[in-house]
Amino acid sequence: MSATMPATREPRSTPRTLAAASAAPHGATSTTTLPSVPSGPVDEAGTRRRILELVAADGPVSAAELAAELDLTGTAIRRHLDVLKGTAQIAVHESSTPAPARRGRPARRYVVTAQGQAALSHRYPELAAQALRFLAEVAGPGALEEFAERRVRDLENRHSAAVAAAGPDVQARAQALADGLARDGYAATARPGPGARAVQLCQGHCPVQQIATEFPQLCEAEAHAFSRLLGVHVQRLSTLAAGGHVCTTNIPITTPPAPVEGPNA
Repeated sequence: MSATMPATREPRSTPRTLAAASAAPHGATSTTTLPSVPSGPVDEAGTRRRILELVAADGPVSAAELAAELDLTGTAIRRHLDVLKGTAQIAVHESSTPAPARRGRPARRYVVTAQGQAALSHRYPELAAQALRFLAEVAGPGALEEFAERRVRDLENRHSAAVAAAGPDVQARAQALADGLARDGYAATARPGPGARAVQLCQGHCPVQQIATEFPQLCEAEAHAFSRLLGVHVQRLSTLAAGGHVCTTNIPITTPPAPVEGPNA
């Protein structure tokens, strides 16, 4: 008897359909057509993204259904699901409708959480940019500047007490501001500047980076807010929006000595 070689999977060139094997809680079985996933090595993050999209489109959905759709083993699909559960992007669906009596443990079915929906949302920056373009068109560039200034007032209100509590020392105030921005998710630090005459406020993350690339007024308004909070004139040296690897704001901590007047002054 000759040995039978396993068949080689060919990448599918046509979309496939995932249909939930059992009825959803509202009683209807959903069918969604999504692009196929080629077999072979794939990027792990890309696979998890596809799983998240499938759960969003067809949830509540089981691990077995996802594995069949993506040509993955049960072990592999459960590993990806564990990661998505660990990051709170999916959750086990708690049905209020009793499931039909079956032998064995019922299969878990997954749905996307609000955090998972946010991870799938990638059109918000473009929507915000469209809104700002419209604002500039109907109200003029001055309206953009006013919007940017109003936006940073919340930042000032949030951090003014902590910065004031740091006292009159500018370096201590800059550190308090950096700590507050770090808690906000800006990945901010305060670092000594050159010549011990300044401290540099560095922000490794900017939540409006994509939009600020087109609308630098957002960066300018933020720098104005820093200046008001710290009580000194600050200077932006680089921004993520302009292509820098970090947003850097130079904050003077000493006043340059006044020029010495000559005897004939």
